[in-house]
Amino acid sequence: MNWTPWARVEGFNFTDIIYEKKRHDTGGLVARLTFNRPAALNAFTGHTLQEMARAFEDATNDALVGVVILTGTGTTAFSSGGDVRWESTQDFQTLFQNREVMPNSLFRKCRKPLIAAVRGYAIGAGNHMAYCCDFTIATQDAIFGQNGPMVGSPAHGWIISYLTSIVGMKKAREIWMLCRRYTASEAMAMGLVNAVVPPEKLEEEVDRWCEEILAKSPTCIQVLKESFDREIDVLHSASGPFGQIVESINPEFMNSEERREGFTSFLEKRVPSFWRKLRPKRPAPVAAPAPQGWQAVNPGVEVFGKRT
Repeated sequence: MNWTPWARVEGFNFTDIIYEKKRHDTGGLVARLTFNRPAALNAFTGHTLQEMARAFEDATNDALVGVVILTGTGTTAFSSGGDVRWESTQDFQTLFQNREVMPNSLFRKCRKPLIAAVRGYAIGAGNHMAYCCDFTIATQDAIFGQNGPMVGSPAHGWIISYLTSIVGMKKAREIWMLCRRYTASEAMAMGLVNAVVPPEKLEEEVDRWCEEILAKSPTCIQVLKESFDREIDVLHSASGPFGQIVESINPEFMNSEERREGFTSFLEKRVPSFWRKLRPKRPAPVAAPAPQGWQAVNPGVEVFGKRT
């Protein structure tokens, strides 16, 4: 089985991603989107997402494309997620309300199987983009993990709850709330990736998976993908309109000192001080009156180790 060389798709003069296609002997095509911001560990901005939206639309509408690959330039990172400097701007706040161009929404609208080819770091949105793909193939040096609570980035909704279908509820909460880092072998053991290979074998392994997919009925593959992806729609419906969870928990969060401390500490390369610096100032609580006929604390009873 032979492949033509990768060729950039004409008419798509992107700066933040590289968009290519190649043809297999079967006649089917594979499209590849490569994050091309290596100096920023392939973190994305609003401009990157706009380019991704155009490429995904083209790949989905190209009847000859059977598989879409998502990967990153270089050997250091697949993607480190949203660019923290960009996330501190008004542009992010505006885009935050537009779920249609957020990466996982683009994945849901894509009708072709998605393979995440992960080399190096897949952190934050890089991690949840990888696990929201249909398949994830990683090199032995890949590292996975979330970092939202560390940098004040309020990821929410179905992209969080969907992870429970992959690794289970307890592990999903651990991954999102504790922001630990996981090796490729650990990710493989928990079902976060499908295969782990040496770095020099990554493209060969991805080609092998693409060949297996292209050997199948493309319509049947799309029907299967849609059947699996309907779960996302249920989760999305249950989480409510985009942004509703953040709004219900803390309507001031996006402009708060708490969030600012997250991205400021990241840029300053220090540990964030959410509680010490940002503890909310609340009025002193007013003691509720004791029920009639009762004493709030009976004389002579020990309360927290102190005798009254």
